[in-house]
Amino acid sequence: MSEGKSKILVVDDEHKIVNAIKAYLENSNYVVYTAADGEEAIKIFEEKNPDLMILDLMIPKVSGEKVCQIIRKKSRIPIIMLTAKVHEDDKINGFSIGADDYVTKPFSARELVARVTSLLRRCVDDKAPLYHKISFNNEDLEIDFTAMSVKKSKELVNLTPNEYKILEAMAKYPKKVFTREELIENALGFEYEGYERTIDSHIKNLRSKIEDDSSNPNYILTIRGVGYKFGAD
Repeated sequence: MSEGKSKILVVDDEHKIVNAIKAYLENSNYVVYTAADGEEAIKIFEEKNPDLMILDLMIPKVSGEKVCQIIRKKSRIPIIMLTAKVHEDDKINGFSIGADDYVTKPFSARELVARVTSLLRRCVDDKAPLYHKISFNNEDLEIDFTAMSVKKSKELVNLTPNEYKILEAMAKYPKKVFTREELIENALGFEYEGYERTIDSHIKNLRSKIEDDSSNPNYILTIRGVGYKFGAD
């Protein structure tokens, strides 16, 4: 295996789909691991430490939703949901449990590879801030931009990549009120095609992780009729 190549874990029980995705990804210079069920996916994740996961929801043994939830307790790697479910509520649910992108079947393998490349680039190529670490409210909340980590009351908070990007964007401009569209553009990238409603799901999850009382937040404030702003100075 060549050093420097990103590692992708593809999880699907349809062999033809897996083989097609694998061929396209390898042709784009990625290292690819595959799994046909949820148990195998979790095992390979723990052994190989992939940089991104493409995860079908309807897989044997352990569902894709459950796999996503398990991974999210351990890692912030990008997860692309791959599924035949097409309803908006299904997509909202996928994002709410930690997915970063959502691709419905049938799909273009070339488009999927483009989404993989875009998602990986957003996670590693963000511009470095002028400061490396900032804290708020006597170090109650600490954001380390170099390590891409967040601590609440000195304890590490396990955020998804999208949750971290949203918090990072808002914390850098604490006086700015962001519309949902601006958060998508500034935090998630122009290529992101999720519904604006998913921003609300990410905000809800963020509040549950960094606020003392998520119903009365100090950090992520709702500006009624407009969007959100970071409340701490």
